[in-house]
Amino acid sequence: MNTIIGTYECKVDAKGRVLLPAPLKKQLATSLQDGFVLKRSLFQPCLELYPMEEWNLMMQKINKLNRFVKKNNDFIRKFTAGVKVVEIDTLGRLLVPKDLVNFASIAKDVVFSSAVNIVEIWDKDLYEQSIDDGVDFADLAEEVMGNINDDNDGIS
Repeated sequence: MNTIIGTYECKVDAKGRVLLPAPLKKQLATSLQDGFVLKRSLFQPCLELYPMEEWNLMMQKINKLNRFVKKNNDFIRKFTAGVKVVEIDTLGRLLVPKDLVNFASIAKDVVFSSAVNIVEIWDKDLYEQSIDDGVDFADLAEEVMGNINDDNDGIS
């Protein structure tokens, strides 16, 4: 798993193309050949850009679900709804398909935000709202990460 780092702002053109910022493109360089999967986020009004290697790992997990269980089938259908295979063109642009532009309410300004091994793609205004949502981050961090120290490395 490659960890992706950073938050980057850029513009989307009328055709839905976004020029990847150079530092992000450099981090994704090993994935450029294989391509990417772009999908709707489950929990937020944004898109998720998976390097193909990460997508394949996710699909291996999902493929273990028993398809004779209705909830599993429903989950798979919804998880893969709107999924697109995308590439970065020779100029370093990502073409975001129109249906995904509409889903994420992308207007003019876009934020690429790293999320460990994938990149979230947000409309800038919606991204700012999600960051300033009134949730106390210290409380959230304690609740989510407070009891994790399974490597005994002194890092919580």
